Amino acid sequence: MLIPSIDLMGGRIVQLERGEELRLAFDDFEYWIERFNKYPLVQLIDLDAAKGIGHNRAQIEQIAKRLPVQVGGGIRTADQAQNLLDAGARRVIFGSALFGKDGINPEFAAAVSAQIGPEQFVAAIDTKAGRIAVRGWRENVNVTPAEAIAALNPYCGAFLYTHVDTEGTMQGFPMDVARALRPLTLHQLIVAGGIRAQSEIDALDALSIDAVAGMAVYSGLLVT
Repeated sequence: MLIPSIDLMGGRIVQLERGEELRLAFDDFEYWIERFNKYPLVQLIDLDAAKGIGHNRAQIEQIAKRLPVQVGGGIRTADQAQNLLDAGARRVIFGSALFGKDGINPEFAAAVSAQIGPEQFVAAIDTKAGRIAVRGWRENVNVTPAEAIAALNPYCGAFLYTHVDTEGTMQGFPMDVARALRPLTLHQLIVAGGIRAQSEIDALDALSIDAVAGMAVYSGLLVT
């Protein structure tokens, strides 16, 4: 399954390369909402909130009312997650809040799961150079994706793995990584990072893995 991504920064829809360099920006929300309304799930990420430099809450609420979205970016508490669910989000993505200086924080994951329910809780496994990346992908935690999935598996209903090294590059997602990840959990597994072609989405689907695409969609390389 293809899950199109809407990344928000400064009140616009954007696409960044490796989470840093701005490549594309759009102000026409209506056009993209109409384009994506046929999908069973759309990913909605607040990049400003993820980086701790603001938020795009008004745009998130607008989109969540019209599209079936899983929302992420800077969500730090179960109450924040509940507010997003109340605003119309189907699921909420937690990333940095699941990790501390000493590694994984399973107690926090358990508390989130207890409040919002595991099926509405997506755990983000953002990876840069083989280690978990947090705080808008600007810091690393000495935890591997396999370690994170094992620790968080009891609490969430899905995992979102982003390969930051290829994010926004349209160089293709590393299929060896996908094949290594799939046996680690029975939950829904979603991957992102460089996906550029329908053939990749089909190959991932054959592994029972769903795919998030952004840059390839907005640039017109991947037709939706």
